[in-house]
Amino acid sequence: MFKRLNRKIFSHFSRAVPLFVCIVIFFGKTFSQENGDCFSCHNDNSLTGTKKGKTISVFISEKKFSFSVHSSLQCINCHSDLEGKEFPHDEELQKVNCGNCHSDEQEKHAKSLHGKAIARGDKLAPQCFDCHGKHDILSAKDRTSPISPLKIPFTCGKCHQEGTKVTEQRTIHQDHIIENFSESIHGEGLLHKGLIVAPNCASCHTAHSILPHTDANSSIARKNIATTCTKCHAEIEVVHRKIIKGELWEKQEHVLPACIDCHQPHKVRKIFYDQGMSESDCMRCHDNPNLTSSKDGRTLFVNFEEKQHSKHAKISCSQCHSEVNASHLRPCETITKKVECSSCHEEVGQQYQKSTHGELFAKNDANGPTCKECHGTHNVLGKTDAKSKTFPTNIPKLCATCHREGQKAAVRYTGEQHQIIEHYRESIHGKGLLKSGLTVTATCTNCHTAHSVLPKTDSNSSVNESNVPKTCGKCHHGIEDEFAKSVHSSLITKTDKPLPVCNDCHSAHTIRRADEQGFKLDIMTKCGKCHEDIAETYFDTYHGKVSQLGYTKTAKCYDCHGSHDILRITNPKSHLSHDNVLKTCQKCHEGATRKFAGYLSHATHHDPKKYPWLFWTFWGMTSLLLGTFVIGGIHTLLWLPRALQMQRELRKKKNET
Repeated sequence: MFKRLNRKIFSHFSRAVPLFVCIVIFFGKTFSQENGDCFSCHNDNSLTGTKKGKTISVFISEKKFSFSVHSSLQCINCHSDLEGKEFPHDEELQKVNCGNCHSDEQEKHAKSLHGKAIARGDKLAPQCFDCHGKHDILSAKDRTSPISPLKIPFTCGKCHQEGTKVTEQRTIHQDHIIENFSESIHGEGLLHKGLIVAPNCASCHTAHSILPHTDANSSIARKNIATTCTKCHAEIEVVHRKIIKGELWEKQEHVLPACIDCHQPHKVRKIFYDQGMSESDCMRCHDNPNLTSSKDGRTLFVNFEEKQHSKHAKISCSQCHSEVNASHLRPCETITKKVECSSCHEEVGQQYQKSTHGELFAKNDANGPTCKECHGTHNVLGKTDAKSKTFPTNIPKLCATCHREGQKAAVRYTGEQHQIIEHYRESIHGKGLLKSGLTVTATCTNCHTAHSVLPKTDSNSSVNESNVPKTCGKCHHGIEDEFAKSVHSSLITKTDKPLPVCNDCHSAHTIRRADEQGFKLDIMTKCGKCHEDIAETYFDTYHGKVSQLGYTKTAKCYDCHGSHDILRITNPKSHLSHDNVLKTCQKCHEGATRKFAGYLSHATHHDPKKYPWLFWTFWGMTSLLLGTFVIGGIHTLLWLPRALQMQRELRKKKNET
């Protein structure tokens, strides 16, 4: 019996209430029929027992069991020999018979190579639990399951990988099975690209009915190979060439040959010919420069040399023109639909469909650009190729085909959205890209994205007000971090009023250098759009008046408040906080003192609440001045008649003499 198990049971019972102890004493031993009873002991990871004289762990994780496919079963459903037995149970238990529930699988397994090896007592023969696990069995749909498609090669590899005891004892010359599979086109699709639809070991050999290829019932027997392969390659007879290397492939009509005659079982490769088999058929006609369409007269000539140097060099014609039928003299005469790029580029296709371009195309609008207009047809090049239309320095020209003033996209613009391409070329981004050749600078697609182009009013748009900081932050990461902590950020300031974002100060397409005189003189006006009253007081000050005269060396808004890191004055990190304001002033006024820094930069006599002394002093002096002029004026008016009288009397005296 398990000594530690008995001690654990005693520990549980010693902590129980006295009434329960009395019941145990009265009835003797309890019975283990519930999972909770089993896990009360087996959930202890230090629990051990003995088996054939060896100490083994009998720990079973209750958590893992709860996620297994058997979580709804009771322990005694599998360990049926424990039903009705006393608790604790005997040390030696009968082997679990999975066939009690899985009779079909058990029958197939018994007839298989694995089952026969078990029957003859081979210690290397795998049991059910070697592949499926014991108490932590998961569904094949679970990616962590050892029998999920992605994990099956590793599960089989435990025995069949080169160097294991199984491979050392084999008699059939089949070396490096798992290694060859991992490098095959099937293994590459499954293990390297994660295509769970790609064949794995069980797809060809089956899961439980694994038989040698010499057995007529085997899924890999010569007469069954074609059936096995066509579970995936269903249309192979239609798309496969009838003649390969001058030899008839299909010896009898509708009777497929053994696939392994050409494709080795575990070394399946994709075969490349000089032009590829489908290409050679297509180029018999499309290699003619004079070939044109009978419907609209457009050229049907394909420059195969261009195609071979494109991104689709390894893609055959029929993969894009999927409706071709090899049984026709002209295989392409069965084509009724245009090439669907999203069949390979699914994610990009979904983005395009939701974009402004995609919506226009869906409406059959002639202004809706298609994939080929931007990427080309048979000469598609990667965006890192300098000759590609989508290479950074070529993007403005590409977008300009529609968005240049007067072109089909530009005529749809409303409001102030004009001269986009022209403005971009003269911007800091455009000059950096087109004049300096800086391919890392922002292009149209960096801001608007390549395939998910949406209007700025759409909340999902990359140029929507809420997303602009993040879009600009892809390049200006440090500035984005500063801006996110500033008072202009929606993360800091909660208000119903619109908060400024990058393009409010820098514009969208006419972005200038921040050290240009024009930008420096214009920034106060841009700040004044939101801060009207403060801007008015600024222009009343010495700084403001000098700036209006066109001098850029005097202090502007950003010199004192900061540009992207504007914080409230109460924030210790603010440029105008008590600790930092003196340093801010000293950037221009080197000898500034604490008293100097107390200068009221926005002081105005128009605000009696904020600046009462200035307000009343201004109006006091104004009143005094006006009073002086009024009294002086009245005095002058009252003295005027007397002055006139004196002049008359003076003239009279002169006349008498």
